[in-house]
Amino acid sequence: MTGLIGLLGLGLRAGHVIIGVEAVRRALQADECRAVVVARDASQRAIEKTVRLATARKVPRLAGPTAQELGARLGKPPVMVVGIKDQALAEGALRTAREAGSDGGVSGQD
Repeated sequence: MTGLIGLLGLGLRAGHVIIGVEAVRRALQADECRAVVVARDASQRAIEKTVRLATARKVPRLAGPTAQELGARLGKPPVMVVGIKDQALAEGALRTAREAGSDGGVSGQD
């Protein structure tokens, strides 16, 4: 999980990461998201607004840490959903998640 959060931190500094339910939802609607990281304890609202749309758009989803940990590691308040806009960063995040164990919480892959 540390590797994934590290990649998200790099992506945030580079402007390739979107934080928050509404921002990720808008990015998904505009086909700007290449992967979505969902906090382990994301609210039902966050799941309904982002995961369903990501599934419909065939955008891979990764299970992240808790919202509190995700936000703290990104220098933000609790974060339930993070979108990745850059394809190379998304591929790195997916690879890191897979290497972390079992399927790494990756879903939505075709």
